[in-house]
Amino acid sequence: MILAPPVLMAALRRLEPERAHHLALTALRWGLAGRQAGPDDPILATAAFGRQLANPIGLAAGFDKNAAALAPLGRLGFGFVEAGTVTPRPQNGNPRPRLFRLEEDRAIINRMGFNNQGLEVFLANLRRAARAGLVLGANFGINKEGAEPERDYPAMASALAPHADYLAINVSSPNTPGLRDLQSGERLAGILRHIASPKPVFIKIAPDLTEDGLEAVVAAALAHDAAGLIIANTTLARPATLKNPLKRESGGLSGAPLFAPSTAMLARAARLAGGRLALIGAGGVFTPEDALAKLLAGAALVQIYTGFVYQGPAMLARLKPGLARLLRERGFSSVAEAVGAGL
Repeated sequence: MILAPPVLMAALRRLEPERAHHLALTALRWGLAGRQAGPDDPILATAAFGRQLANPIGLAAGFDKNAAALAPLGRLGFGFVEAGTVTPRPQNGNPRPRLFRLEEDRAIINRMGFNNQGLEVFLANLRRAARAGLVLGANFGINKEGAEPERDYPAMASALAPHADYLAINVSSPNTPGLRDLQSGERLAGILRHIASPKPVFIKIAPDLTEDGLEAVVAAALAHDAAGLIIANTTLARPATLKNPLKRESGGLSGAPLFAPSTAMLARAARLAGGRLALIGAGGVFTPEDALAKLLAGAALVQIYTGFVYQGPAMLARLKPGLARLLRERGFSSVAEAVGAGL
């Protein structure tokens, strides 16, 4: 059970999206979003990042870019929380408006552009959150100007590793010019070979990769000892099913329209990796059935973002018990048993 005032979610939905997001983070920091009222069903327990997790549901990067509300987010009942994307230096991101709700499509378009307060602020917040015993991921990228990827990604990894349970390399945001070029096998290998991290390193990839591109990413990850992949970031595609006129806005699309393509890519990656990489499934998860589908397609863990934006903390109160019920109905005794069972 989640104790969070429904009136808060209703009020936020009436505001401009980016303003609503800032107010949501403020409400979290002030303790107004509630907390999980009881323990998770034991069937949801799993292990990842060298830690024991109460459940496999995590919050994806992008919600708390500066790691400012990690402890309150953890109290809502996430199994793990990924903060960021953080860049070496602060940057404002792209001009507003840059965040758009497509409500009838259960989708969001964003072209934020890695707006964040920079590594120094992020680290200070991450240190405080780590003391709360949360399972934390640190998602990091590069600045729009003056970046040297082969220098900046390893330096960020070194700075962040002591304070996070895992690291997530963002080479897939569509809102930083040229960033997605770093997913190519040669460029990605050039970054990974310079990263020496005591913590697991995950690569967050785009759902728009070609089949050859995905093969190259998997090969680079295996060759350079990455722990796994996060599949997937937002898409530049605009499915014909979109109804909201805001579909014409530029930026990355997330939410329900991303579920099918990201889950198909997840299954392809699982087959290519053959159990040698841990996979985190993200993209369009709204229901227990969606979460189970990610597990069956090869994800060891599942992340939510757009569903959480629309449904608020109460989403977890429905998602986790529903997933526990589905696992038992399918004859599984644990999350780990379900991973890849649908391949």
